[in-house]
Amino acid sequence: MNQIIRIGIDTSKYIFVLHGVDAREQVALRKKLSRKQVLGFFAKLPPTVIGMEACGASQHWARELSKLGHEVKLMAPQLVKPYVMRNKNDGRDAEGLCEAMSRPSMRFVPVKTAEQQAALMLMGVRDGLIVRRTQLINTIRGHAAEYGLIAPKGLDAIEPLLARIAQDETLPVLARELFVVLGRERIRLEGELEGVEAKLMAWHRADATGRRLAEIPSVGPIVATALVMKTPDPRAFRSGRHFAAWLGLTPKDRSTAGKTRLGKITRAGDEDLRRLLVVGATAVIQQAGRGRGHHSRWLLALIKRKPPKLAAVALANKVARIAWKLMATGESYEAARINPMTAAA
Repeated sequence: MNQIIRIGIDTSKYIFVLHGVDAREQVALRKKLSRKQVLGFFAKLPPTVIGMEACGASQHWARELSKLGHEVKLMAPQLVKPYVMRNKNDGRDAEGLCEAMSRPSMRFVPVKTAEQQAALMLMGVRDGLIVRRTQLINTIRGHAAEYGLIAPKGLDAIEPLLARIAQDETLPVLARELFVVLGRERIRLEGELEGVEAKLMAWHRADATGRRLAEIPSVGPIVATALVMKTPDPRAFRSGRHFAAWLGLTPKDRSTAGKTRLGKITRAGDEDLRRLLVVGATAVIQQAGRGRGHHSRWLLALIKRKPPKLAAVALANKVARIAWKLMATGESYEAARINPMTAAA
């Protein structure tokens, strides 16, 4: 067998399809492996470059194959799709991966360590607990409304509502017992959420980069932690503008025939990180609208001429560029020295 220089792997739950080429770009390997055979096969293979889609379990396989001396490159599925030929199947997917990873302009996803993956779990578990808490609170509100009991919006209104239900003897006994069950479940979820948030804050306080990012207006501990966790290698982006574009905070470009046609934001990249940045920017704009705090002339002028939601996206874009600069250079945020244009460098 000729020396293989690149191998594309189409992964799945049980079957892995390999496509490899040699130095002449000729096909040197086409093979199907079961999940149990993968590590044994690559342990016998001379070190080479392996390409996979960045999907579920890809980080695990990247770490395991790297231990065997191979160089693993992960690629976003949407960047690989143009290289997959017609009549899509597992073999064509592996071939497309092998071709895509050879392109000089291809962008790769950094391989995360097991510790970085564990830190990301904190964010995911926190988001999941918040969703479940919201669902539970809405369930309590919905059942209470069936008995004519309503409460103001907000988490603080649920405890008084449950207390009213417990004291209302006109309700059926079964209904009051079930409300007690829902109340206990809410308390349990609150306790788990507090524990996860305590771990998240401890991680934030121990991370120097996260502490520097938290000095940016509209960036608190949660947003700063998410930026650090989800951007392990900020130098993978050539500039802050590329980082903001990766987050989907730049407009779609449909320009043609010399005419500039910009649309809505692309919504590309990490949805959770983009949402956090926009939420933080929205909070700053609300404070500025009420005359609270000290804000830049750029932001005040933006609020006057643009709708609040559009201004929030523009501010989130600016914050993303500043955050990239701080992560890439190791500098600290100083509002008096950072210019919006230099932050995009």
